[in-house]
Amino acid sequence: MGGLVLAVILSYLLGSVPVGLLIGKLWGRDLRKYGSGNIGTTNALRVLGTGAAVLTLVGDAAKGMLGGYLGLLFSGTNLGMVVGALAAIFGQTYPLYLGFKGGKGVATSFGAVLFLSPPMGGILVAIWLAVVFLTRYVSLSSMTAAACAPLLVYVLKLPAEFYLFGFVAGGHIIYRHRDNIKRLLSGKEYKIGERV
Repeated sequence: MGGLVLAVILSYLLGSVPVGLLIGKLWGRDLRKYGSGNIGTTNALRVLGTGAAVLTLVGDAAKGMLGGYLGLLFSGTNLGMVVGALAAIFGQTYPLYLGFKGGKGVATSFGAVLFLSPPMGGILVAIWLAVVFLTRYVSLSSMTAAACAPLLVYVLKLPAEFYLFGFVAGGHIIYRHRDNIKRLLSGKEYKIGERV
C-alpha cells in the first residue's frame, strides 16, 4: 500500500511539471496569455507553431507514460499502473506548481494509454485522427476518443482495472472540455491550423 501511495505522489508531482509553459517561455511567450490560455499542445500549436507543439506533446505524453511506469514499479500491479497514470493526468490538469490551473490532460492521457495498452492507444489515435480529418476540431476529436476508451477496454478484453482508467480519464477529458463544448455549439470553436 505504501508503494502505491508513493507512486501516486511522485506521479502527481511529475504530472504537475508545466511542459507547455516552460516551452512557451523558451519561445518568449506565456501560453496562459494567448489563444485559449491553455498550456497544452493545441494552444502551443496555435500560438507558437509546430516545433513547440511537438515538444509539448512529447513532454506531456511522457508524463503519462512515466506515471504508469511508476505505478507498476512501486506496486507491481495493474491497479498501480492505472492509478499512477491517473495521478500524472490530474497533475497535468491541476498542477501544484501553477495554482491547480493546468491543461486538459489529453496528451498526458495519450501517453498513459500507450503505456497501459499500445493497441488501445493506437486505436484511439486513429479515432482522433479520423475526427480531426473530418471536422478539423481538435477538441471534438479528443472528446470522441475519450468517450471510446471504456468501450475499447471491453472490446480488447483488457484487465478489469483498465475500466477505471477508461471511465475516469475519458470522463475527465470531456469535463475539461466543457468550455469547448459551448464554443462548438455556438460555432465559435477554433479549428486546427488557425493561428492566434
